[in-house]
Amino acid sequence: MSQSNEVNPQRIVVVGNGMVGHHFVEQLAEKSLSGEVAVSVLSAEPRLAYDRVHLSEYFTGKTADDLALTDEQQYQQWQVDYRTNAKVVDIDRQAKQVTTETGEVFPYDKLVLATGSYPFVPPIPGNDQAHCLVYRTIEDLEAIQASAKESKVGVVIGGGLLGLEAANALKQLGLETHVVEFAPQLMAVQVDVTGGRVLKEKIEDLGVSVHTQKATQNIAPGESCRYQLQFADGEVLETDMVLFSAGIRPSDQLAKSFDLEMGERGGIVVDNQCRTSDENIYAIGECALWNNFIFGLVAPGYSMAKVAAQDMLGEQASFTGADMSTKLKLMGVDVGSIGDAHAKTPGALSYVYENQAEGIYKKMVVSNDKTKLIGAVLVGDNSDYDTLLQYALNGLDLPEMPESLILPMATETPALGADALPDSATICSCHNVTKGDVVSAVQSGNTDLSDVKSCTKASTGCGGCAALLKNIVDSELLNLGMEVKKDICEHFAYSRQELFDIVRVEEIKSFDELLAKHGKGLGCDVCKPTVGSILASVWNDYILEKAHQPLQDTNDTYLANMQKDGTYSVVPRVAGGEITPDKLIVLGEVAKKYNLYTKITGGQRVDLFGARKEELPEIWRELVDAGFETGHAYGKSVRTVKSCVGSTWCRYGVQDSVSMAIFIENRYKGLRAPHKLKFAVSGCTRECAEAQSKDIGIIATENGWNLYVCGNGGMKPRHADLFATDLDDETLIKYIDRVLMFYIKTGDRLQRTSVWMENMEGGLDYLKQVVVEDSLGLNDELETQMAHIVSTYQCEWKTTIEDPEALKRFKPFVNSDQSDSNIQFVEERGQIRPATEEEKIPVKVEMA
Repeated sequence: MSQSNEVNPQRIVVVGNGMVGHHFVEQLAEKSLSGEVAVSVLSAEPRLAYDRVHLSEYFTGKTADDLALTDEQQYQQWQVDYRTNAKVVDIDRQAKQVTTETGEVFPYDKLVLATGSYPFVPPIPGNDQAHCLVYRTIEDLEAIQASAKESKVGVVIGGGLLGLEAANALKQLGLETHVVEFAPQLMAVQVDVTGGRVLKEKIEDLGVSVHTQKATQNIAPGESCRYQLQFADGEVLETDMVLFSAGIRPSDQLAKSFDLEMGERGGIVVDNQCRTSDENIYAIGECALWNNFIFGLVAPGYSMAKVAAQDMLGEQASFTGADMSTKLKLMGVDVGSIGDAHAKTPGALSYVYENQAEGIYKKMVVSNDKTKLIGAVLVGDNSDYDTLLQYALNGLDLPEMPESLILPMATETPALGADALPDSATICSCHNVTKGDVVSAVQSGNTDLSDVKSCTKASTGCGGCAALLKNIVDSELLNLGMEVKKDICEHFAYSRQELFDIVRVEEIKSFDELLAKHGKGLGCDVCKPTVGSILASVWNDYILEKAHQPLQDTNDTYLANMQKDGTYSVVPRVAGGEITPDKLIVLGEVAKKYNLYTKITGGQRVDLFGARKEELPEIWRELVDAGFETGHAYGKSVRTVKSCVGSTWCRYGVQDSVSMAIFIENRYKGLRAPHKLKFAVSGCTRECAEAQSKDIGIIATENGWNLYVCGNGGMKPRHADLFATDLDDETLIKYIDRVLMFYIKTGDRLQRTSVWMENMEGGLDYLKQVVVEDSLGLNDELETQMAHIVSTYQCEWKTTIEDPEALKRFKPFVNSDQSDSNIQFVEERGQIRPATEEEKIPVKVEMA
């Protein structure tokens, strides 16, 4: 943005290179002002701008480079003069220049203060000791990571948004985690009392202890841990690490030292153009005080950056406040807050829905005439957030029965699709992007979602508008008569089916190889597990191989289903529901030895609950030695084949349903698919195995077998379709091979066979043409692929217990072999069950 042959470019110096400071630079860069301005950026940190909103992802494997918002090459391309480790210590307002602590001087015509904020550390005696840390920068994260290696218990002081993010970080580092909050509830700013209570319950279900209404008075030496938090009510809490996340304070020391007007409680006072009391100095972001208010979110800072840039260039622009709505997933728990969440508006009315069993709470706050939405709170389910936000942001009239917007059983919930929104509707509040902006971008030739995001910046902030943005882009493409792409995500411009074909045809064996050849970026939570499933379906490799392990979700990573108290279930395969007395005794002995809760499942096998992560390898070693195999209860794969006793024992049975069920289960065990698969075989039309409610159902007839496909139970039951009748054994298996592989090849991510069938153009008749008549000429390929899967089966648990490297991930903590003391049981009906918070016994951890 600077050019040497220009005589007098406007010199703009930006102090601070956080997200807002960088956004200001972006605003100037987008205007292509080469030669008109000369921009200098001075960052006190050792690196250029990075994404603080997603800071917690540092502990899930992302690096500082992954979080970077820009790099040196980008700034060089923009001709921005930048310095890192360049803390500004002096502003000479008369000479219009700033000086860094190294003595470097930068003259300016306009100065922008984007110094952000710093974490508030309560004045508690002992708060400055080692292992008492804050959560703000990448350097803070490095310090937390180092401290965690020497700690077993961690406490976060502060139960707000950032406090829960910090607690998630400690949990991911393997520490016993506590949250201490001074207020009576969590996230008191964003959610109401009931929402705070539901959020607390859900966080505690995840194994984090929450202590509200606790005023910490002292951090003293501990008895069982490094420190002891001493509360005003006389109680204490032992911990090895203390993480302060009790709010922020504006970084306004520089402005204060050089006599700019300040707020009574801090913050640099700015007007609607973000100008300070010095007309040549602007302040934006968390250091700025507008209308006696400091905004602690990035979206208002972005708006300020845009206004300041426009005003500096002589354009008309005003900052008039910002939407503070928030959509988050904290430790896996959905939390949404819109507008007047606490219903403080005079005359406001509320609609409330709560499902205590599922931990879901929803509240709508409406105007006293019930025509406008003015606020909302969502905990446990954010599926209504996008719709509610559009009603609130755009002042849309509510439907006649507003409660239908949050009631899950409402039969006439009004749809608010892309076409229902006016062009003025705000889609992305982080970057203040309207529907009209998106439509205009598409009409200008940006027909790819990533191009629209790059052009408008929509969905590049918190990402909460991603689904709505895609809907609008797709809708506008259809309006223009253009093809709507079914890209799986922004990293791969292919559908799942196209990726499946690429992997198979090009013999691609890893995610990295696929990304390098056909993708871009680093991948995401959508494409990684999808590709992991495809690789497993095509090559049937061990899913915990080093290259595949990062693609798996929690259950696949530990080859077990995680339960609500942090323990895991153990589910051996019992093919066809048939089990010998000796094997039953083994299950009983293992359950007794490890004190596991046992239950017979609807799939005719035995679930063993309550296993700690570190116990899983030894439990499975004993089961494998006794002849058991993994039951794949954790995977998107074949689960069970249920059967009745059939003609061997039942006087009504006409075929041996047990033998067929065992054969089928052993043939398809380990088969990975877009979603889980369940089978059943009934020995006669009395249907005792309930085959017509399964993905693959088989019912015996006098002449052979009737085959049913694409049924399921669950939340939205679907009766299976009769596919073929009176089949012999060989034809039955051939048809099942083809149906399953065609589903695996063409199904979308997380799509059950029932939905796959309902979405299939031509439906059942089309599927018959493909499978029976070979209308696509695919049958040889489908059968060959299935034969490969069948011939390469391996029990994943047997492979795991024979691999010392794979066993390392089953340690209870990364830095300790001690068990998680937060997992406790009580006895009920002669077996264990998870203890409630009231039933748990406080445990002090002894330091080694």
